[in-house]
Amino acid sequence: MRCVVRARRVVTLSIAAALPLCPLSSWAQSFPSKPVRYIVPFGPGGSPDIVARLIGDRLTRLWGQQVIVENRPGVAGTMGTAVVAKSPPDGHSLVQCNIASSGIGVTFFTKLPYDHFRDIAAVTRIGMTPNMITVHPSVPIHSIKDLIAFAKKHPDKLSYTSGQVGTSPQLSMELLKLRAGIQMTNIPYRIGAQAFTDTMAGQVPVNISNAPLTTAHIQAGRVRPRALTSATRAAQFPSVPTVEEAGLPDFDVQSWQGVCAPAATPAAILDKLNEDIISVLRIPEIEQRLTDLIMPPSPTTREEFDRFIRSEVARWDKVITDAKIQRQ
Repeated sequence: MRCVVRARRVVTLSIAAALPLCPLSSWAQSFPSKPVRYIVPFGPGGSPDIVARLIGDRLTRLWGQQVIVENRPGVAGTMGTAVVAKSPPDGHSLVQCNIASSGIGVTFFTKLPYDHFRDIAAVTRIGMTPNMITVHPSVPIHSIKDLIAFAKKHPDKLSYTSGQVGTSPQLSMELLKLRAGIQMTNIPYRIGAQAFTDTMAGQVPVNISNAPLTTAHIQAGRVRPRALTSATRAAQFPSVPTVEEAGLPDFDVQSWQGVCAPAATPAAILDKLNEDIISVLRIPEIEQRLTDLIMPPSPTTREEFDRFIRSEVARWDKVITDAKIQRQ
């Protein structure tokens, strides 16, 4: 093809500059032409990792190209996001964007090595999920009201784990502390799954994590659920109340996950990614699995996801300001 010959001759140009030499539709039709790197900006075993591997496996089957899930944890997901922001914009580098890296972190971290809205393109939202507050079975806290009462009676004596600072679980608990007028000590971890493991081991009494990470362990009796941060209860755990039901009105925090790519990726490739990922989310087996994890699929168009991310950035910027949480 003429466009291919021309692209080969311009060897000094970046991929972003070379791509327009070919009709965008031809690039999209041949995509992917090699293995796709799918970065999860958190450690293995956590909620983003679980979801990415479900989707990556199905995309591998759909495309006939390997989708390689790569864990790049650090700084509430922003380190892994930075890798994709600086990757060639050809659709072969994706990131599991989420509330921490693309919502909270955009204003919580003051020295990010990239500009989210300049360097990152929204592909589609995957789904939304509440955070779950759990305790070790030996802890005599039977409800959020118990937790609040204990914290008020014993200031600074209660600790909790939430994974990395600047993530949805940590900000959810900071909001609860603000609204309830209590103090609890956060024990930060680099990997959220390890934080949850330490609560299961009884080393830290309370944990707050994305619901998909907790469901199997709750069912096995390793931890006891005490509340969800969403406005409504989850069908999978109908007996678990919401934080709002504990007397904190208008308390509604839901984490979310999605797929993003480098901003300069051609629109035709971004559209193909959107279409293919949504087709995976609509596979009955995948839809049921995500629903069981309390994260039913809620895909969007690229434009809808971009607007959603911008609204989340504004929302969490206000929460951080109102709660006087120190930015980093």
